Amino acid sequence: MKSFKIALAQFSPHIGNIDSNAQKMIEQANEAKKQHADLIIFPELSIIGYPAEDLLLRPNLGKRMHQAFQQLKQVKDIVMVFGFVHQTEEGHRYNSAAVMKDGVVLGIYNKHNLPNYGVFDEKRYFNPGHQHLVFEYLGHRFGVLICEDIWSLNTVQQLTQLNVETVLVLNASPYEVGKPQHRVQTLTELSKQLNVNLVYLNQVGGQDDLIFDGTSFVINHTGTVAVQAPSFKEALYYAEYDIENKQYKTTEVTPALDTMAEIYQSLVMATRDYVQRSGFPGVILGLSGGIDSALTLAIAADAIGADKVQAVMMPYTYTAQISVEDATEQARRMGVTFGIAEIHPIVNSFMQTLYPFFGNTPADATEENLQARARGTLLMGLSNKFGNLVLSTGNKSEISVGYCTLYGDMVGGFSVLKDVYKTIVFELAKYRNTLGDTPVIPERVITRPPSAELRPDQKDQDSLPPYDILDAILYAYIEEDQSQADIIAKGFEKDVVEKVIRLVDRNEYKRRQGAIGPRISSRAFSRERRYPIVNGWRPDD
Repeated sequence: MKSFKIALAQFSPHIGNIDSNAQKMIEQANEAKKQHADLIIFPELSIIGYPAEDLLLRPNLGKRMHQAFQQLKQVKDIVMVFGFVHQTEEGHRYNSAAVMKDGVVLGIYNKHNLPNYGVFDEKRYFNPGHQHLVFEYLGHRFGVLICEDIWSLNTVQQLTQLNVETVLVLNASPYEVGKPQHRVQTLTELSKQLNVNLVYLNQVGGQDDLIFDGTSFVINHTGTVAVQAPSFKEALYYAEYDIENKQYKTTEVTPALDTMAEIYQSLVMATRDYVQRSGFPGVILGLSGGIDSALTLAIAADAIGADKVQAVMMPYTYTAQISVEDATEQARRMGVTFGIAEIHPIVNSFMQTLYPFFGNTPADATEENLQARARGTLLMGLSNKFGNLVLSTGNKSEISVGYCTLYGDMVGGFSVLKDVYKTIVFELAKYRNTLGDTPVIPERVITRPPSAELRPDQKDQDSLPPYDILDAILYAYIEEDQSQADIIAKGFEKDVVEKVIRLVDRNEYKRRQGAIGPRISSRAFSRERRYPIVNGWRPDD
C-alpha cells in the first residue's frame, strides 16, 4: 500500500434528531467508501449535534445513543471516528469520540478540556476525561482529540509522546469574524512545533443563534496546508496520505473568503437553517426602503429562495415617496412577493382611542412608537394567517442603544442583523450588489442618510452620533469591555461616550425581549454578554 485516504465529513447535524443524524452518517460513510476512503471522521457530538443543551439531561438519552450505535454498526469496510455522548453505569456523562470498524468499537475517547466561557457551558453537562486514545491502522498511528483539547499544548504533547503521527480532531467550533483564519494560522504553528499531522474536522450549519462554519483542514507536520475545505458548505472532502513521503498530498485548498463575503455567507446559512429546520414555509418582513430591511430581504431571498419571501411596505404620513419607490424596485428586482399596506387608518384609530387618556399632551416618542407597533401588528397578523416567520430587521448598533420599538420593529422570530453593526450593514449591502449582473439593492438605499421616518424630516443622527463614531464606541464597550474612562481617553467626546454607555446599559430590558439572531462576533447579545436588567452599577470612571 502506497497511500491511504481519509474522508472529512463536514456535516450539519440536526440537533436532537439522533436517528436522522445516524442515517445521514451512514450515507456519508458509504459515499466515502465509493471514493475509496479508508477512514471517515465526523464532528464533535455528531450523533446528537452541538450544542444539545438540556437535551443532554433527558432520561432516555442513553437508550437513544445505543440505538444510534446499532444503526452505525451496519457500516462495513471503513473506519468511522464520530462524536457521541458517553454515559457510564456510574452516572458519569462524557463528550466522547468512538472509533468503529465493521460494527466493532475499537476505542472511546472522552474529552479532556471542557470549555466553560463565552458560548460554551460544557461543565454543566460533562465530566472531563483523562485517558488518551491511540490506534494503529494501515501502519499509521492515529490519536483522537475533541475541539478544546487541540488548544491545550500539554494535551497535544502527551499524544505526540505516544508516537502519534496524525491527530484527528473532532470539532464543533462556532464561527465569529476572522476565526477560520485564526484556527489555520495557530494550528499550522502547532503542527510544526510538535512535528505532527493534524486533521481538523468542524461542524457546519446554523443552530439557533450559533453558526458553525466548517472550514475543515488538514495540515502536514511541516506546517503546510494539504486540504482546506470551504466555509459554510456541507460536503465530503478527502485527504490522501502518501506513505512513502510521509505527508498528506495537497488536493484541495480553498482560498479564505474576504471579510464581507465571509459574514454574508454566514448570515445566509444561519437564516436558511433556522427557517427550514423550524418548519416554516417561508418568511415575511417589513420592507421600509431603508438599508437594514433591504439587506435582510437580500439575505432571506438568497437563503431560502425568492418564492418563499414576502415583503410588505407599510407607509405613513412621514414615509418619503422615494422609500416607497426603492422598496418596490428592490422587491421587483429580487422577485419576491410584495404588497403595500397603508397604516394611516390603524394609527389614527389608536390615536382616537387614546385621546381621552393623552388629551392635548405634546407629541413625543409615544406617537412614533404607535406607528412602529401598527406595522408590527400587521406583520404578525400576516404571519399568523399564512404561517411565515417574521424576520426582524434591526442591526446591532440600534439594538445596543435601544433605537428600536418593543412590539414594533422588534417583532419577529429571527433577527438576521442582530449582531451586525450599522457600518458593516452598509458594507454588506455594497458586497451583495457585486454578486450579480444587476445590483439588487437600489443605490439610493445605500447612499441616502438613514431614517426611521417616524416624524417630519427625521434622521438617525438627530438622536445618535454618526454611525462610524457610534460603532467604534460600542465596539470598545461591548466587544472589548473597556471602561468609560478608557474609551474617552481614546479621543471620543466625553458627553457622547457617556450618552452611548447610558443608552446601552438602560436598554438591557429591550434586548432580552428581542428575537434571537445569528452570532458573528465574540460578544453577542445572548449567550456571552449577560447583564442583570435591574442593577445599581454605574459606569467605570
